[in-house]
Amino acid sequence: MHGRTGPAVSALALMLCAAAPAPAKRTFIMPPKAVPAAVIHQVELAPIYAQDFMCSEHFAGQIPYAGDALGTDCMIVGGVDGDSGYSRAFRTDGRANGDWYGFGAQVLSPTVGVIVGVYSKPVVNVPGTLGKPPAAMVQIRRSDRIIVTLAHLDRIRVRLGDKVTAGQVLGLVGNNGFARAPHTHVGAWREGSNEPFQIRWDLKAMARLRNGG
Repeated sequence: MHGRTGPAVSALALMLCAAAPAPAKRTFIMPPKAVPAAVIHQVELAPIYAQDFMCSEHFAGQIPYAGDALGTDCMIVGGVDGDSGYSRAFRTDGRANGDWYGFGAQVLSPTVGVIVGVYSKPVVNVPGTLGKPPAAMVQIRRSDRIIVTLAHLDRIRVRLGDKVTAGQVLGLVGNNGFARAPHTHVGAWREGSNEPFQIRWDLKAMARLRNGG
């Protein structure tokens, strides 16, 4: 499932363009300023988790940079056992990363494409404390030149130039960069026009994933 988890956090604008110096050799595409279309268009993506999750979306105009504009921040949820319990992001009080259902879970590629950006970061934030940019991330270029970005990953398993398919493991859920809890940011924009896209989940792909194919 998906829904709102609370205030959205900028993963890329502050992550890459603000405080932190760029690496000596840039290994990612610097997000340009987004150029919104008159009508918001959507890009359909496969689910990034095999588990239940909720997402908090960036509203139009909230963040001005591509990759953040119209992006979404997603968390794995648990806590439901049959007919009892309710969905929540952590098991007890959430003060430790390991208490969050999503921390360390696999992050799946939401699309077919080529890896055009990779940035790793070993620092792990303390839940409830906002970390400093940049965040670890992966960027995927699709055949339609839409760039899909996934940020705050840990133990990234892909390299620049790799071809990926939907459902392939990209890394694990982390808590790094401009974030205060374990989650994955997803954003998309088209190269050239710099138009940002609203994320829409492919619910048939989600059904196949949950039902084992």
